[in-house]
Amino acid sequence: MTKRIFHLRDIILLALIAIIFGVIYYATGFLYNILSVVLTPTGYGPLANDLTIGIWCMAGPLAGFLLRIPGSSFLGEFLGAAVEMFLGNQWGAVNLISGCVQGIATELGFTVTFYKIYNWLTLVITSVFATLITFGWDWFRNGYDHFSTSMNLTLFVVRFLSMFIFSGVLVKLIANLLKRAHLIKD
Repeated sequence: MTKRIFHLRDIILLALIAIIFGVIYYATGFLYNILSVVLTPTGYGPLANDLTIGIWCMAGPLAGFLLRIPGSSFLGEFLGAAVEMFLGNQWGAVNLISGCVQGIATELGFTVTFYKIYNWLTLVITSVFATLITFGWDWFRNGYDHFSTSMNLTLFVVRFLSMFIFSGVLVKLIANLLKRAHLIKD
């Protein structure tokens, strides 16, 4: 087995992913705020985070899926969070911690397959790890432990669906489009 390292082309692609998703993450902050305002009177304000979390975790799986180098998923997610922070998001430097947690979570999905399988299974595994780990992070950071069991179950299911749709299905579709356009190697 040849060990793959980052080459200039990989670093450029990783930087592009981070910049593009950093901007998307920044814009998602506005969507999060709107959802939070709309859902809070119904008692489901925290759901805004779980509805949008899949968007905030897209850079990692995309970088991992395209680059296929250990560490690329973590770097894609962390650097995307850094770009979002530098654009002036509302969470400031704490965003780097979230990016780190999300990067570790998405990296684990590729680690389980030993960086050898790049298909739907890998994206499902990545979605499961990202859901579990980010939910645990929000359990402490956002006080999810104060919510009822039914509220936590709702938040967890919505989070998984968000992860699967955005960080799974949408990432796979983007990767397929880039391959069909011959912009990346298979």
